[in-house]
Amino acid sequence: MGLFDRGVQIKTPDQIDAMRRAGVVVGETLEVLRASVRPGMTTAELDAIAEDQIRSRGAVPSFKGYHDFPASICASVNDVVVHGIPGEQVLAEGDVISIDCGAIVDGWHGDSAITVALGAVSPEVTELMRVTEQAMWHGIAAARLGGRVTDISHAVESYVRSQPRGASYGIVEEYVGHGIGSEMHQAPNVPNFGKPGRGPKLQRGLALAVEPMITLGTKETEVLEDEWTVISLDGSPAAHFEHTFTLTPNGLWVLTALDGGEQMLRELGVPFGGR
Repeated sequence: MGLFDRGVQIKTPDQIDAMRRAGVVVGETLEVLRASVRPGMTTAELDAIAEDQIRSRGAVPSFKGYHDFPASICASVNDVVVHGIPGEQVLAEGDVISIDCGAIVDGWHGDSAITVALGAVSPEVTELMRVTEQAMWHGIAAARLGGRVTDISHAVESYVRSQPRGASYGIVEEYVGHGIGSEMHQAPNVPNFGKPGRGPKLQRGLALAVEPMITLGTKETEVLEDEWTVISLDGSPAAHFEHTFTLTPNGLWVLTALDGGEQMLRELGVPFGGR
């Protein structure tokens, strides 16, 4: 295990390489799920595909059994913001589904999420998805060695609010990004809002999961009786995107992106530090 600095786990290069292997499993699994999801299938069927894919790569699902969570993915449909439990819900044309996925390789975790539209959805929902994904990338791109965790938070919020509908989006505050490594959730928290220059210092060997969750309405949420499923309080649709990344001396490396994040980081003018 790596060293800890005030509760923050710092990984060795070999441990980061193991996280990259886990991240590739997650990235590949999400691409399989993106290609597989369709109207008429249940979220349980989607979960079964995910578990088969993860285990076929010699990895273990991070989520299954985590605090008794019963599935290998979170499947959050429409107004479900996060932590939706796969089951008998049948997906329909016009739904949007956020799929959160984690995998463990040699004791090290990868964690990522996408939101997918099933067929035609409203322009407002399409834009919500675009803004949420771009906010994630702008947050990651704000990270620099020697910077602070809330530099990421500020960049996420600033991007969202800069968009044409930005003032009306609900940036969920109760659920945030996080450190990740030998456990799926570690210090520090990575909020999706706030002032820059605060929190732990960003340093080599730190790995973080950045995951904005944004709604078309309120930022307020409610947890259902299953004690997992989180919905928007006003019933508005939500989007959720997530990547795990680390910092190297040469730049940023997105461990759960199949290309390491190279394309998006270069588009944003940020050095790519992967291999």
